[in-house]
Amino acid sequence: MITGAGTINALGQSVPETLTAMQNGICGIGPLEFRDVERLSIQIGGQVKGFEAEGLFNRQQMTLYDRFTQFTLCAAKEAVAQSGLEFAGELSARSGVVLGTAGGGVSTWDDNYRSVYEDGKNRVHPFVVPKLMNNAACSHVSMEHNLKGPSFTVSTACASSNHAMAQAFSMIRTGMAEVMVTGGSESMLCFGGVKAWEGLRVMSKDACRPFSANRNGMVQGEGAGIFVFEEMEHAKARGADILCEVAGFAMSSDAADIVMPSKQGAARAIAGALADARIDRSNVGYINAHGTGTAANDKTECAAVADVFGPHADDLMISSTKSMHGHLIGGTGAVELLACIMALRDGIIAPTIGYEEADPECALDVVPNEAREARVDVAISNAFAFGGLNAVIALRKAP
Repeated sequence: MITGAGTINALGQSVPETLTAMQNGICGIGPLEFRDVERLSIQIGGQVKGFEAEGLFNRQQMTLYDRFTQFTLCAAKEAVAQSGLEFAGELSARSGVVLGTAGGGVSTWDDNYRSVYEDGKNRVHPFVVPKLMNNAACSHVSMEHNLKGPSFTVSTACASSNHAMAQAFSMIRTGMAEVMVTGGSESMLCFGGVKAWEGLRVMSKDACRPFSANRNGMVQGEGAGIFVFEEMEHAKARGADILCEVAGFAMSSDAADIVMPSKQGAARAIAGALADARIDRSNVGYINAHGTGTAANDKTECAAVADVFGPHADDLMISSTKSMHGHLIGGTGAVELLACIMALRDGIIAPTIGYEEADPECALDVVPNEAREARVDVAISNAFAFGGLNAVIALRKAP
């Protein structure tokens, strides 16, 4: 069961702000603001604006917290507060953290490479390694909330968050833990981070338009999405407000190409998640798509959905919220899970904004441009990563 949620992203610095923006089809993508941005050919992104870390963390903490860790701690604080849990005694020992990130402390890498190579300095801060390491956010969350159970970080590119949440769910299901704090975070929006992605030639210079025939690439975002996963009877016994049920998951590998997606790999993950959750395909009402806005990804995902669901694919609603908050890479699945919760709990389907032209290779109901009210009992969240690594999570309305 999910009993707490927290986020910070380009749409808002809390879950209510983010869901309101999704409901209204707000675009959080805009001009990037950081040093040397004028040297980039890509100058837009889903950047978190107005985030004042200095007012949230003291000087000592700032030497240890990369921006991706800062985002994680803020989102985790919101999620744990909503859950109402206090981690002490036996519960502390039976609770852990599994988080996803692709890049970890990219801003710290960028700042210190600049210091050494451009400014000619011969030393870096002694805490550079603890600040940039991929498990930094996980470790700080465990320390902040006294979580002494299994804790680690998953890094599988764009599927990192879904893989992390799947592992958290599995640990609770197998009895290894009672409660898990899970999700993911990313902050690659700095000169070096964006410059590296430019080389792939998959980035749009103007907008993210998933499924639209005139789409021309993905747009990066940043932020975090964090959740409290809790064993069902434990949550019910304490009268927790249950947001939704995590019903099942599946993972697959394309084993084909390092960057080009595979319809078969994606389809295996989708079908596997439904089988694991023991959900009939006809009961699925909403899919939060990976939907990056690249030509290859969108048509491959739609083909996989059509293969798995057959005629029912025409009755599904499928949308990509990346059109609003950008692609958070390792953190993206976590922020997108909020749209699934909104669909199940509130009956509101987040739209795919920026949709302009129908594409016959994406001939599904992509909820274009405006949110929709609809009853949804089952939703799934897709994540398909570079390297051909796929992770799909199935969710049910709270019992």
